[in-house]
Amino acid sequence: MKFKNTLTRCMQHKFLVLAAATTIGAMGMPAAQAAYPEHPINMVVSYGPGGGTDLVARAMAPYIEKYLGNDARIVVLNRPGAGGEIGFAEIARAKPDGYTIGFLNTPNLLTIPIQRKTQYHWTDFDLLGNLIDDPDSFAFNTTKHDFKSLDDLAKFAKAHPGEVTVGTTGKGSDDHLAMLAFQNAAGVEMLHVPYKGAGPVRTAISGGEIVLAAMNIGEVKAYIAGGSPMKSLGVMSAEPSEIAPELPTFKEQGYDIIMSSLRGIGAPKGLPEDIRNKLVEAVRQATADPEFRKTAQKMFVPLRYLGPDEYKAELAANEVMFKKVWEDTPWSD
Repeated sequence: MKFKNTLTRCMQHKFLVLAAATTIGAMGMPAAQAAYPEHPINMVVSYGPGGGTDLVARAMAPYIEKYLGNDARIVVLNRPGAGGEIGFAEIARAKPDGYTIGFLNTPNLLTIPIQRKTQYHWTDFDLLGNLIDDPDSFAFNTTKHDFKSLDDLAKFAKAHPGEVTVGTTGKGSDDHLAMLAFQNAAGVEMLHVPYKGAGPVRTAISGGEIVLAAMNIGEVKAYIAGGSPMKSLGVMSAEPSEIAPELPTFKEQGYDIIMSSLRGIGAPKGLPEDIRNKLVEAVRQATADPEFRKTAQKMFVPLRYLGPDEYKAELAANEVMFKKVWEDTPWSD
């Protein structure tokens, strides 16, 4: 009898637990949260298809997916225009839920808000990590010109004031600032022609629409490998570039110009901590992945990983520098 009563009480307890669970479900209590990500993640590229950032984004996306796990899927969205401002603003104002991330290109990210009022500031992003540090370069169409050096270019520009058209990725871009720095150093006058990305600049230089393409050396090397009739006149780095060791620096040629483009990944400010940590780790692992590094090498992409704190410090220091440049030599023209 004692055993029977105990069994009865156990069965009654089990019934009450099941009934309570049923009641809670009927009342609409929240179920366990599904693992992130539940649906595709948008990766915004603030420049057109075919440029250096676009190509890297599409090459890297599968590796970020790999390390996020949970059958993650990343969709690359091109949002070109206004030197990158349109895309940067779209990232900044998106919902901070981990489903919108994007590339942040320096100096454009920093210089546009210095130049004019914008819908974003670099502090409006959760920084996930920097991937690339790509020095600038000048390239010309070998079927149209035969510049041997920067001095050759300067001599030609002096003989044709205002006729040396220079394609860049927009006002305030590293390409534009590099052009202005060379103008000042060489005492020449050139004509700025802004485009919506390196891809259109490549098309313009290949078609003979412009005399000079100001773009990152990684992009120049990739376009040359792809058959574009281009040649670089050097790199704007302190030391020869690892992806173009055959090229002299601008400084070695008598023009002390250092200019490069950082390309990192960010998200709207305010990500949940667990999602932010997962994205930061996926970006770090993707950048370190041996297969991705091989792909980057084939694409002539100079990698330089910075974690969020180092990335933040670099952006803060660069902002101070570009504000000083703006005070001394505004780049609005």
